[in-house]
Amino acid sequence: MSNQAIPQIAARPKTGYRWVVITIVFFVCLVNLADRTNIGVALPFISKEFGLTHLEAGAMAGTFFLGYAISQIPAGFWCGKYGTRGIVTFAILGFSLCTYLIGTAASAFGIKAFRFGLGVTEGPIPVGCTSTINNWFPAKEKATATGIYIAATMCAPILVPPLCVWIAMEYGWRWIFLTFAIPGIFMAIIWHLFVKSKPEDSKYVSPSELAYIRASEGATVDDTPKHSAPPPLSRWFKVKNITLIESNAKIFTSWNIWGNCLAYFMMVSVLYGLLTWIPTYLVNEKGFSFMKMGMVAASPWIGGLIGCIFGGWLSDKIRQRKPMMMLTALSTAIMMMVMINIPDNMPLVVLSLFLVGFMINVGWPSFTAYPMGLTTRSTYPIAISLVNSGGNLGGFFAPIIAGFLLDKFDSFTNVFIYFGIAALLGFLIILTLDEPEA
Repeated sequence: MSNQAIPQIAARPKTGYRWVVITIVFFVCLVNLADRTNIGVALPFISKEFGLTHLEAGAMAGTFFLGYAISQIPAGFWCGKYGTRGIVTFAILGFSLCTYLIGTAASAFGIKAFRFGLGVTEGPIPVGCTSTINNWFPAKEKATATGIYIAATMCAPILVPPLCVWIAMEYGWRWIFLTFAIPGIFMAIIWHLFVKSKPEDSKYVSPSELAYIRASEGATVDDTPKHSAPPPLSRWFKVKNITLIESNAKIFTSWNIWGNCLAYFMMVSVLYGLLTWIPTYLVNEKGFSFMKMGMVAASPWIGGLIGCIFGGWLSDKIRQRKPMMMLTALSTAIMMMVMINIPDNMPLVVLSLFLVGFMINVGWPSFTAYPMGLTTRSTYPIAISLVNSGGNLGGFFAPIIAGFLLDKFDSFTNVFIYFGIAALLGFLIILTLDEPEA
């Protein structure tokens, strides 16, 4: 088959199995995030039973991210060496077991230990899922697929609070974790059966779809330029023709990777700080009942769901990642100042939380898609594991720092100031990054 024929076939793929794969990725991440975020609703019940301070409760929630950060880089090496199929399968089974064990814990220390285990076992999931996206999608669809993946992380907080409140009120907080452990078993089986590490290994992918996926990866497949026109925003955000990082060692000396990691750390601090403390904020600061809290607590993640899908699509449309990352960081900082001044009015609280979720997530897919433009398929797992490992340490520190501020000042004002400063620092770091050619 000639090089000239491949682009023609690639333009008309006979199958679209990559969209089945991203659908499975979506549901794996939905279960993954549900098991991670249910602690936010359960925390007031757990704190009451074990007599925890805000600092202790924040440490309980944040311990997850310590284990999560530790397992990221090893997971990156494993995915790069062995592929994603088996590693993700075992990770799903592992975090489902840890979720179940949290419901059986007899002490606060036991919950912390199992939350740490939950973090360790969930660590391979983002590396595995984003590496799967990088392997299964052409460059022009990567941010859109990443947006769908990130959307699952937003769907979980929408569905989890009302369901968790109902379970806790009817059966007790332990049944939240016992119940949430079940779906992961089914998703592990589905993943192992239907998601191969690479499309080349799947019997469901036609040669034309494979050619379409690989069409932008080199001159042997497509000798034409990736795009016939410069990106729409290239006048303001210069695009550089960056040499792809082809060795794992060079990942650790790239400022673009480390800068993305630091900026992600700041944004994760905001996202998971809010995820942990929004339920408590609504009950203690705004005086909502637990049932009303369960409904209102979903509003930022409804905004986030819309934001990440729209943001991923727009990032592919403008063929740049940096502008979306800058937008999300700066607008999040502004929204944190808005949060400080919200009156005790339910519609305004819901609207503000919706906008917070939208602004945080409109650029969220770009943090994951950005390293795809800097690395090869073989070095991307290490790059994204480094970004996730360092970035998600923000999820460890943020709930603890927020808990400390609540114990000291008994108000969420300083918590939102802390989140606003973190987002602003993220914005300044993003300014220093290069924009790779998409």
